[in-house]
Amino acid sequence: MICSVAIAAAQNKDTKKADELYQRLAYTDAAEAYQKLIKKGKGDRYVFEQLGNSYYAINDTKKAESYYNRVMKGKKVKSETVYNYAQCLKANGKFSEYNTWMQDFAKMEPNDSRAVEFMKNPNYVPQIMEDYPRFEAKNLEDINTEYSEFGGIVVGKDFYFSSARNTKRKNYKWDDQPFLDIYKASLVGNTVKNAEILAGDVNTQFHEGTVAITPDGKRIYFDRNNYLNGKYKKDEEGINQINLYYSEWVDGGWKGVFPVPFNSDQYSTGHPALSANGNTLYFASDMPGGKGESDIYRVSIDSEGKFGTPEHLGDIINTEGKEVFPYIDGAGNLYFSSNGHIGIGGLDIFFAEAKGKGFSNPKNLGKGANSSDDDFAFIYDATAQSGYLSSNRSGGKGKDDIYQVRAIEPPCDVKINVIVLNEYTGDPVYGAMVQLFDTKENRLSTKSSAEDGTTDLLAACEQEHIVQAAMRGYESNGITVEANPSGEITKTIKLRPIVAIIVDDKIDLAPILFDYNKHNIKPQAAFELDKLVEVMNQFPKLKIKVESHSDSRGKADYNRDLSEKRAQATVQYVISKGIDPERISGQGFGEDKPVVNCGDNCTEEQHQKNRRSDFIIVER
Repeated sequence: MICSVAIAAAQNKDTKKADELYQRLAYTDAAEAYQKLIKKGKGDRYVFEQLGNSYYAINDTKKAESYYNRVMKGKKVKSETVYNYAQCLKANGKFSEYNTWMQDFAKMEPNDSRAVEFMKNPNYVPQIMEDYPRFEAKNLEDINTEYSEFGGIVVGKDFYFSSARNTKRKNYKWDDQPFLDIYKASLVGNTVKNAEILAGDVNTQFHEGTVAITPDGKRIYFDRNNYLNGKYKKDEEGINQINLYYSEWVDGGWKGVFPVPFNSDQYSTGHPALSANGNTLYFASDMPGGKGESDIYRVSIDSEGKFGTPEHLGDIINTEGKEVFPYIDGAGNLYFSSNGHIGIGGLDIFFAEAKGKGFSNPKNLGKGANSSDDDFAFIYDATAQSGYLSSNRSGGKGKDDIYQVRAIEPPCDVKINVIVLNEYTGDPVYGAMVQLFDTKENRLSTKSSAEDGTTDLLAACEQEHIVQAAMRGYESNGITVEANPSGEITKTIKLRPIVAIIVDDKIDLAPILFDYNKHNIKPQAAFELDKLVEVMNQFPKLKIKVESHSDSRGKADYNRDLSEKRAQATVQYVISKGIDPERISGQGFGEDKPVVNCGDNCTEEQHQKNRRSDFIIVER
């Protein structure tokens, strides 16, 4: 996997050994060396940051978070360190803290595409987590081991992948696992079995990784350490890069190994993928002129196997982060992994539909395909609605495992696009809490409106729903959404500034309705009472008396007792929202003060109107 983590700029003689290991990408050994410095009392901000970077590079986000957290307490923290810390928090399920630090990153780097994308919808991660999973992933236990397996592709009945299981190889200092080899297994029914190391000239004592094979089966592309003809080459800083190679099928075996012409000792090229016709090779690289840590490119291949000039896929696909492991399906659509586009874990898998000579904006494949960890090397057959991915998600057998994925038939649902606006100005309301309820007042989901006042909710089709919006400084409001077939609909909720509901000596709320013979606060009542809380927060000197009333059914003494319970339940709800108990009181009046004086001949509607609470301003 192409990966790099920036080194901080405060080395000293104590950190020299650890820094050398770090610079050689021996992150596991580097972390141990930095840990020894801490035990000797030589831990400082630089050491903590290097430990965070080391653990981040090997995807130990819990340890990385711990050390980055110490760095965050200082001043002048580098923006990329803030970004890395935010990614660790996200991977560790701390979405609220992730949101906070991403906002800080956006302030530091407002023009960074990762910041721009985040600020378009800061609540995108919780939205992904609330959506239905579109894929289910099953561990290929027959070929996964305690070591790393990743990058599976299917050619006929053969399955090619990369594995670190060959313990005859030396261990790689990055992750302390054996160097990778390419293996070939067989598709047997619904699983993959009988893995054997790939015969021929492809594998060496160093890394061989991701594979792509031409449609005619005569050429295999793969990435490998910069090692050819017995020469192991390094860049100016002593780093051995990853390069792309190919081999030809001759006389029943893979013969010869040839470099692509755009390889270099100074940068990496890897993760090959071919278009369906074999005429275009896609790959990932950190070559000069790119946008981020690694970008996706493509290059044409003519009928004689000669290469054109690599073409950068542009800013729609590439970010300042990592874009890696491209895959092109039969329709020319692009799948790839990224930690620069917004996702729910480290590397997330994205889909970009073919659009002319380019691609549409990438879409996150959501839960199932993605996890809180790294998910990558996704291949997919849209016709069979199945494919494979690689991941280091929890519950696997090794460091990285290969999973079989299948599309899940989505439940019948409708996407409700909600726009929240200021009723008086028509301006969008940013940060409003938007909640979805069913008709039995069960809350189904909660999201926040983006800068343009929009959000979306996923609801079961053919069912009526209620959508409510609330925002500090505004009167809450709700709408009923009629039953709709699957698809999309758009609804607007207008919020009135809160001062508008103070009328004379009362707070003008919709009736706080109670069920017959009950005093508990229903969700709809809570929705109205939240408006009262907003008023009292906005006007801190305001004191309120809650007057609760019952209908005329039942005995008068019982009704006074019931209305007193309703008054106190209302008061306690308001206090539970942080209002000082000295500012609110309640009293029950039973049936003594009806709104509709209908005696013993009241309709059910008249009884419900009499079962109410009034909110009297006793002090401003």
